[in-house]
Amino acid sequence: MTKITSIADVRRHFLNNKEPVYFISATNFNLLGIGDWVGSFRHINYIDCFEGKQRNVFVPKQKFPRDFESIEDINNYLLEHKEVIDFIQSRANDESAGVASFLMFDEHTEEICNQLGLRVAFPPAELRKRMDNKIETVRIGNKAGVPSVPNVLAKVGSYQELIEVSESLGNDLVVQTAFGDSGHTTFFIASEEDYYKHAEEIEAEPEVKIMKRINCRGSAIEACATRCGTVVGPLMTELVGFKTLTPYKGGWCGNEMFAGAFSQEVRDLAREYTFRFGEALREEGYRGYFELDFLIDMETNEVYLGELNPRVTGASSLTNVAAFAHSDIPLFLFHLLEFSDVDFDLDINDINERWAHPESVDSWSQLVIKHTDESVDLLTQAPTTGVWRMNEQGEIAYDHYSYHPHAAENEHEAFFLRISGAGDFRYEGADLGILITRGRLMDDDFQLNERAKAWIEGIRNQYTGQALQDPVVEEVAVSHAIGGGNFKIL
Repeated sequence: MTKITSIADVRRHFLNNKEPVYFISATNFNLLGIGDWVGSFRHINYIDCFEGKQRNVFVPKQKFPRDFESIEDINNYLLEHKEVIDFIQSRANDESAGVASFLMFDEHTEEICNQLGLRVAFPPAELRKRMDNKIETVRIGNKAGVPSVPNVLAKVGSYQELIEVSESLGNDLVVQTAFGDSGHTTFFIASEEDYYKHAEEIEAEPEVKIMKRINCRGSAIEACATRCGTVVGPLMTELVGFKTLTPYKGGWCGNEMFAGAFSQEVRDLAREYTFRFGEALREEGYRGYFELDFLIDMETNEVYLGELNPRVTGASSLTNVAAFAHSDIPLFLFHLLEFSDVDFDLDINDINERWAHPESVDSWSQLVIKHTDESVDLLTQAPTTGVWRMNEQGEIAYDHYSYHPHAAENEHEAFFLRISGAGDFRYEGADLGILITRGRLMDDDFQLNERAKAWIEGIRNQYTGQALQDPVVEEVAVSHAIGGGNFKIL
C-alpha cells in the first residue's frame, strides 16, 4: 500500500475503506456523521435514537432485562448479543471481522472482541484506566510542564486531616476523587458541614486531589496523539451545572465552539499545553483520541489543567462537524489512521497551524438536556430526532428528518437527537436528548441566552409522561433504567 503523505490521501483511503469499522456504545451521539467519511462504517447501539430510519445504525430488536452499572456493561451486553454477533459476522471479510471503537470499554470487552475477531482501535483498557485517573493526570501534566490549579494529593481520613494537608490552599476547597464523572465526583467544601455530606466517598479513596477553589471558566479541547505528533482541535467553552439542563452541581451539560471563546493568548496557551500533554501521553504509551478540560482563571487568565478523558467524549460531536474538520478531515480519522496498518507521514505542525486560525472555527453549540425534577414517570410522548425550527415567538416545531447536525442551516434551526423515547422511564438525571445548533447559546457573561432558554423549554414541552403511583415501581424503574442516574451514557 502506498504511503499516506497528505490529507487528500487520508480522505481517499477512508472513503475507499472496505474493512468494517464499528462505533459501539449506548447511542451514536459522540461520532455523529463519521459514516460520511469512512466506508463500511456502522454504529452498534443499545438505544435507537432514529426509530429505525438510519441505515448505518444497528440496534438489536430483542432486549433482555439486565441491570447496567456502566457504559462498559452496555457494550459488553451488545457484543454478546446474538443479533449483534450475527450482524458482525455477516459483514466480515476474509481478512477481518472489523475494527471496534468505543466510548468506554474494559478488559472483558477486549476478550469478547478477540473472540469475535474484532480489532480494538484504542490502547489497552488497563492503560486507558491508568490515564483516566485524575491523580495520574496531575502527575503527567507536571512532567509535561502543564500546570494544574494549586493542589495537594493526599489520603484524607477526616475533616481535620483535610484542613491540615491543604493549609496552603485556603479554606474554600474543591476535592476530586480519582475516577468518575465530574458531576458526581467533584465536591465543593468550604466548611465542616460541606465535608460531612461527602465524607464517606472522600475517605474511601486511597488518594484525592484537593484544589484551591478559583473563579474559573471551564473549557474543553480535543486532540489525537499520532506517531507523527499530536493533532490539536479548537478550545471550546463548557456548559456546567445549569439547573435547567442538569440536576448535578458541576455536571457537564454542553459546549460552545466559536473563534472568540477566549483571548488569543489563552487559546494559544491551551493549544500548546494540549500538544505538550499529547506528547507526554505518547511517552506513557498512550496514543489516539483524547480530551483535556482546562480551567481558565477569570481574574488572572491563568490556564490550568483540569482533567484528561482518554477517549472520544461528549464534545466530539462538535469537534468532528466544525469547518476545520470538513476542510481537512475530522479529528477521529486521525485516530483511525493511527490504529490502522497503513504507513503515513503527515505534517502535523502544518495541520495544527491551519486549525488554529480563527477562520477555521465556525460557531456551534450543543445542549445536553436531562430530566431535572425529582419525579419518576413513564414517557408517553417524545420529540423526534431531526431538524426542528424556531419561529419569531420562540415556539418550536419539527421540520424534517436528518441524521446530521449540518442539516440545521441557520440559528433558527437545530438538530435534536432524541435519547429518551416513549416507553422509557423519566427520572432525575435521565438524558432526554441533545440539541445542536449553529451560533452561541450563552451570552458574553457565559449565562444561557434567551434562544437557549426557548430551545430548552420548547424541547421539554414535547415530552409527556404518565405518573407512577407505586413507590416500589418507581424504585425498580430507576434501578433498571439505562444509567439509573448513576453513570453518564454520553
